[in-house]
Amino acid sequence: MRIVFMGTPEFAVPCLQAVIDRGDEVAAVYTQPDKPRGRGHKVLPPPVKVLAEQHGLSVRQPTTLRTAEAAEELRALAPDLIVVVAYGKILPKEILDIPLKGCVNVHASLLPQYRGAGPIQWCVLNGETKTGVTTMYMAEGLDTGDMIEATQTPIGEDETADELHDRLSVLGASLLTHTLGLIEAGCAPRTPQPEESSYAPMLDKSLSGIDFSKDAASVHHQICGLSSWPCAQTMLEGKRLKVYRSHCHPTRNGKPGEVLDEKRLIVACKTGAVELLEVQLEGSKRMKAADFLRGHPVKQGTVLGE
Repeated sequence: MRIVFMGTPEFAVPCLQAVIDRGDEVAAVYTQPDKPRGRGHKVLPPPVKVLAEQHGLSVRQPTTLRTAEAAEELRALAPDLIVVVAYGKILPKEILDIPLKGCVNVHASLLPQYRGAGPIQWCVLNGETKTGVTTMYMAEGLDTGDMIEATQTPIGEDETADELHDRLSVLGASLLTHTLGLIEAGCAPRTPQPEESSYAPMLDKSLSGIDFSKDAASVHHQICGLSSWPCAQTMLEGKRLKVYRSHCHPTRNGKPGEVLDEKRLIVACKTGAVELLEVQLEGSKRMKAADFLRGHPVKQGTVLGE
């Protein structure tokens, strides 16, 4: 098939590779414009662009698809199918109507649950025990199109959103390969989504503050769900302490925020406790809690968050 691929971040890279490996004709790859990243604010290309250029594919980086020129450019490419994976732009109806076989999206949840921009993180934040990837035909609404296929996977007890992201990107590529085969054979199913849905908005920094007066499971899910950004954090001796990994201890108890063990960063919650496994103190580097405690002892009874 002649395919236009639209995607931007690392999550979309295995899917583009899957399209290439299938031997489809990739008419063009659409991705977001290059942007400044990191502390040095160096302008860097999106991961999808890097892979596309490695394979000599045509790359396009329009700032918007909501112009007559953008639609005309896509019509000229004459795609059989448009594949969209975490592109970061909403496709207008004029674009959705161009390919003969439609537009297909790979979404990192078991639709209709967790529509929106942050499905992976919100699954972890909400303490879900399973999630998955869904392929669907795109419609004008946000992740509302008819479903084609889905595959599910359990979420590990201490699995972070970052780790789940990496697993789902690989699962998504495998599912996309199968879905493209069904579409090519003309036997892809179309299942309308049930009305009962949920929404997963983009994350923001307001979610970061740890409240140890909540139960241990809630705090643990917060830490795992915000693992790389915006990152769960608390205060230790007047400095911000970011927490990247944790483990739940449901039978340990104490005053909320109280450190229960001098040799391990086990912190009491409303019920139970969480062990902080990987941390970063303001002005220092990210490290395992054991290494942190060797250089920065924390006395039993210290209360975090004050």
